Amino acid sequence: MREKIVLIGAGSAMFTRGLLADLIQRGWEAELALVDTDPSALEVAEGLARKMMAAKAAPLRLSAAQDRRDVLRDATAVICTVGVGGRRAWEQDVFIPRQYGLYYPVGDTVGPGGAARALRMIPAMVRIAEDILDLAPQALFFNYANPMSANCRAIRKATGAPVVGLCHGVSGVGHYLAETLGVARSEIRYAAVGINHLTWFVEVRVGGEDALPRLREIAARKVAQYAEQQARSTEGTEGGVGESYRENPFCWHLVHLFGAFPSAMDPHVTEFFPQFFRDGRYYGKILGVDAFSFERRIARGDAIYAEMREDALSPQPLGPDYLGRTGGEHEQVLDIIEVIRTARSTIYSANLPNAGQVPNLPPAAVLESPAVADGGGLRAIQQHPLPTALAGTLATRFLWVETVVDAALEGSREKFIQALVLDGAVDSLETATRLADDLLTAHAQFLPQFERARAGRA
Repeated sequence: MREKIVLIGAGSAMFTRGLLADLIQRGWEAELALVDTDPSALEVAEGLARKMMAAKAAPLRLSAAQDRRDVLRDATAVICTVGVGGRRAWEQDVFIPRQYGLYYPVGDTVGPGGAARALRMIPAMVRIAEDILDLAPQALFFNYANPMSANCRAIRKATGAPVVGLCHGVSGVGHYLAETLGVARSEIRYAAVGINHLTWFVEVRVGGEDALPRLREIAARKVAQYAEQQARSTEGTEGGVGESYRENPFCWHLVHLFGAFPSAMDPHVTEFFPQFFRDGRYYGKILGVDAFSFERRIARGDAIYAEMREDALSPQPLGPDYLGRTGGEHEQVLDIIEVIRTARSTIYSANLPNAGQVPNLPPAAVLESPAVADGGGLRAIQQHPLPTALAGTLATRFLWVETVVDAALEGSREKFIQALVLDGAVDSLETATRLADDLLTAHAQFLPQFERARAGRA
C-alpha cells in the first residue's frame, strides 16, 4: 500500500517503534514522516526508525521534521501522540493533587490531573487540526493522546476536523474477559460503550450465548472473597488483602452492582469514582503509591526512553526483538487504514461524536463505542439506550469534559475551577480554587491562553 503517514509526537518512542515494526512487517511501500518539536526526542525516534528499516531493508521512505507543516502536505493519514510537557508535567498533575489528599495511579484522563493535562493539550491539538485541514484535508486523522474525550471534543468543536480517537483499552479488556471466561480470544464478541477509560461492556457473548451472567457469577465470588480478605486484614490475622488489588477488585465490585464490566481496569476506573477513595484508600493500599505506583509508572517510562535513546544513537545494530510485533496503543491503527483502503468491513472500538448512536447520552459528546471501518471510513454503530444507572455514571463526565474544553479554549480560570468541582474529588470550593491556582502556576509555561485571557480582562 502506498500511504504517507505523518506521526506527530514521534518522541513517544515506544509508539514509534511499535508502529514502524508493524509497517515493516506489512511490507507497505509507504512514506513515514516523524514530527516532534523536541529535537532530542526527534533524533531518537529517527535514529531508531532508520536502524529498524535497515535491519529489514524495508521499502519505506522516512523523513523527520520539527515543524509539522514541512511534511503534512499530501499526507494520507495523520496519527497524533503528542504529550505537551512530557512526563515532567505529568508528574505535577499527580503530585500537586497529592498535597490535597487526592491520590491517582494515572492522572491523565479525569480528576484534577486529567483537567490540567487537557488545558495543556487542547490548544496544541486544535492547532494541529487546523494545519491538517489546511495541508492534508483528505487525510485520515487519528488521535491517541489523552485525555481522549476532551481532546477529540475540542478538535471537533473548534475546527470541525473529523478526528477519530483510538485506544487499545477496550481490546485489552476484551482479551482479559476471554481469559477469565476460559475461551480463546477469537470466540468472544462484545459491545462496550462509554467514555474513554470508563467504557462499559454491556454485551459479552461466547459462541452466540450471553456470557454476562457468567461474569456476574464470577464477580459475586470475587466480591465475597475480597470481603473475607478485608475482614482478615482488619482483624490482623494472616492473609489480609495482600496482592488482591492486582485483580482489579473495584471493577469486579462494579460488575456485581451494575451487571457490566468497566474498561480499562482499576488504575483508570477508580479515578472516575473519587468519592470512594478519600485519601487514596483502596483495599488496604494507597492508590498511586503502593497500589499501581505512579512513581514506578513514570520511572518505567523514563527507563524505556533511555534504553531507546541508547539503541538509537549507538553504533551497534539492533537486536532481532526490535522487529517483532509489540502490543500497545499503536496496534489497531494500521489495521484500520488497511480495512478502509481495501473497502473491507471490520468493527473496532473508536471515539466518535454521539450522533444518536447512544440515545440517552449527550449529543455531540465523544463516546467510545463500536464503530465499523469500511471504504467510507469509521462510523459509529447504533446501540441500545444504556441502562439508566450506567448512563448516570457517564452523563456528568461528558458535561465535565465540555467544561474542561471550554476552560482550555477560553483560558478561563473560573471554568477550570468549575471542572474541579464537577469532578467530585475536592472537599470544598476553597480547595478547588487553591488546587486550580497551584496547577495553573505549575504549568504556566504551557498555558499562554490563560495569560492572554488575563490580559484581555485587564
